[in-house]
Amino acid sequence: MNKAVKIRYYIESLCVYDLKNDEIINALYELLDSIDDETVLIKQSKFFKLVSEHHSFRHYVSKLILTDDNVFTKAAAAGKCDELDPSVIDGVKSDLEKLELIAGISAQDVVRAEQNEDIAEVLSTMPKWNNNGRAMLPLKENWSQQLDELKDFYKNSGYGMFAKFVAFTWRNEAFVPITAIDPITLGDLKNYELQRQKVVDNTTAFINGLPANNVLLYGDRGTGKSSTVHAILNEYKSKGLRMIEISKGDINDLTMIREKIADSPMKFIIFIDDLSFDNHDDSFGELKAALEGSLSGRQNNTLIYATSNRRHLIKENFSDRENDVNRSDTLQEELSLSDRFGLSVTFINPDKAQFFDIVEKIALDRGLKADIPKLLAAADTWALRRGGRSPRCAKQFIDYVEGCEKRDMQW
Repeated sequence: MNKAVKIRYYIESLCVYDLKNDEIINALYELLDSIDDETVLIKQSKFFKLVSEHHSFRHYVSKLILTDDNVFTKAAAAGKCDELDPSVIDGVKSDLEKLELIAGISAQDVVRAEQNEDIAEVLSTMPKWNNNGRAMLPLKENWSQQLDELKDFYKNSGYGMFAKFVAFTWRNEAFVPITAIDPITLGDLKNYELQRQKVVDNTTAFINGLPANNVLLYGDRGTGKSSTVHAILNEYKSKGLRMIEISKGDINDLTMIREKIADSPMKFIIFIDDLSFDNHDDSFGELKAALEGSLSGRQNNTLIYATSNRRHLIKENFSDRENDVNRSDTLQEELSLSDRFGLSVTFINPDKAQFFDIVEKIALDRGLKADIPKLLAAADTWALRRGGRSPRCAKQFIDYVEGCEKRDMQW
């Protein structure tokens, strides 16, 4: 049996890592199935075009292995491979051995298998795809012998789409991957150490399977509430943390979202940015239930992190103040939601000295060599023109200064 025929059979016989529906694997299968057929030239052209968009075919196949969603990858991510039937482990080893051979197929293997000399001659003139690239770590050589390395990888990096991406939005009742996330780190955020440490400690407990709370970050605009959440994701994404950002309009879908990830061993923060409600907003009650009150309101693998510029979350109308009874009822309703966040963290605009401290720290990080007194005076003027001092304002000012300096412009 020649190598091309063997690989076609191997693709057909994949069981645990059943990758036959992948576009490039399927294109390879169609190519191999068309040998000794006049369509082989078209099929090889198609396969080459698809493969040439990637580092190498070997690299591509290894990526499929590391991001596949199957019974083994799910169990490995949950640390429960010892609960799998031995036949599944045998299937994994068999598939990995076959996939390593599949990843090594060359254009010359197709030429050798072609019986029609005229077609073989034309095949030999076609460009050769790269099959000598490195596999993605932890895969190296002898993939079927690397189960321990793969188990560790899945436990830390997840499986399926949760291995490919770390952040998602919720749209049309489905998770939509965010391909480019904010790269901000905890080290990029200046001051507010006590506030951020509370969020870090809570997230660490959550990742480690310990009791943790839903979190409300509230306070002034531009103080780093959302940035803190983004930095938390970047800090812990390598330890299995994932984030699903939803809008206020999607709050009624919280139960559905949790059901979709209920059997996942990953840890998920459901993030709601800039949260506030009008009176009689239906999603208000849904969020209350999701935080604590409903049967599906608590799952070990999900927490809700929300930011808001308002402590009580409900926008107050003048009519709410007409009498003490209505005011008391409104206040109790407001507190009934905010109190269900087990952890509330307050971010308040810095005073002048704190603002200057933030400006200096960001300038130091950027390597700016500007005169400090001049820099601070300009920063204060910048802040006053923009309605007040805040960490966001400090960053925007330094962005402006750095841009000017790199273009040799006065600021």
